[in-house]
Amino acid sequence: MIWKHMTKPEIKDRVYKALAENRNYDSDYILGIPGTYLDTEQFHRDADFLEDAPFLRTFINNPNHIGCHTLTGDEGEDMFRGTQKIEVELIRMISEEIMHAEEKSVDGYVAPGGTEANIQALWVYRNYYQKQYQAHAHEIAVVFSSDSHYSFYKGANILGIRALNVEVGEEDRKIDPVHLQKRLEEAQAEGIKYFIAIANMSTTMFGSVDDPDEIGEVFEKMELPYKLHVDGAFGGFIYPFTDPSSKLHFGNKRVNSMTVDAHKMLMAPYGTGVFMIRKDWMHYAATTEASYVQGLDYTMVGSRSGAQAVSIWMILMTHGPRGWKNTMERLVIETDKLCAALDDMGITYFRHPSLNIVSMHAGQVPKKIPQKYRLVSDNFGAEPKWWKIVVMQHTIGKVVDQFIADMRAELS
Repeated sequence: MIWKHMTKPEIKDRVYKALAENRNYDSDYILGIPGTYLDTEQFHRDADFLEDAPFLRTFINNPNHIGCHTLTGDEGEDMFRGTQKIEVELIRMISEEIMHAEEKSVDGYVAPGGTEANIQALWVYRNYYQKQYQAHAHEIAVVFSSDSHYSFYKGANILGIRALNVEVGEEDRKIDPVHLQKRLEEAQAEGIKYFIAIANMSTTMFGSVDDPDEIGEVFEKMELPYKLHVDGAFGGFIYPFTDPSSKLHFGNKRVNSMTVDAHKMLMAPYGTGVFMIRKDWMHYAATTEASYVQGLDYTMVGSRSGAQAVSIWMILMTHGPRGWKNTMERLVIETDKLCAALDDMGITYFRHPSLNIVSMHAGQVPKKIPQKYRLVSDNFGAEPKWWKIVVMQHTIGKVVDQFIADMRAELS
């Protein structure tokens, strides 16, 4: 078992040993690398508090984790081998102990965010179809629900492939298999032959969850080549802990890759998206021209901060699996309380019972409420149909209670 609870001294000791294994700009003879430690006028390397701040110490030491170290291992960039080992351990922890992958069966890395991780998946699959099937970009499409994140439109635009959205059910907001089949038939008529399917583990606006088996069965029935990617940017660190019936994991053979995002539920710094994909797929994104990089580069971002991987690892080890499950269950209980109050007020909304997003019909929400509580609209450029609430750690208790009280006062 990789994931376990660790004390603060244990975490500090592990991170500082990793930093000692790295090459350090201020103590080693390093001439060929176009990088250095952070500017000493702004970032003081001798500050006393750094002795008890392993993340900040890692950040200031500035390790570069370019490449994919689950894939290259000891053949990768050797300057920062110590903190790279923590990233490899992190990918195994998430893929195996949260997402049910078999041991060492998944490659991955910490990306700048969920958007890039999603685009990385599209890039891998586009290259796969082009190499294995001699496909043209215009013959490849990414297929996703109309509630999916905008990163799939962005990725399709960058990569020159087609973006196909599919209608969702009004009640469950999942991809409708009937609409999916119709959309695929239309795509075939337009000359599209190869598909990248997206299953959402909590959409951004509604917290809705797709069924990967329902999606896969449609492609299989139509005998269409497809690869399934799970967008768990929001739900990846909550849904597996609050819905034991989840099919959105590597234990499901239909799932080939996945995005999760630590700067949302995990309370990590921005820049902590995670991309994961089964073994024998990352090579489709190899940039062979990066010959001066040990082990080549397989990522869209290239150079990236090793401190971000350390931050995720530290958070998971601080809580441990049991502690994190309790934290996520507490958010769901608080969301249950909020929904019970909305029911009592006669407010209609959409909410997945295992998640902490509540989207209320906009016409029922008093005008003063969205601005005071910085609610998110489904469309800030037009008259909103929905206002979204996300119950997070900083809203438990006082903020949610005050929101409920203000709603009642405005409605009365």
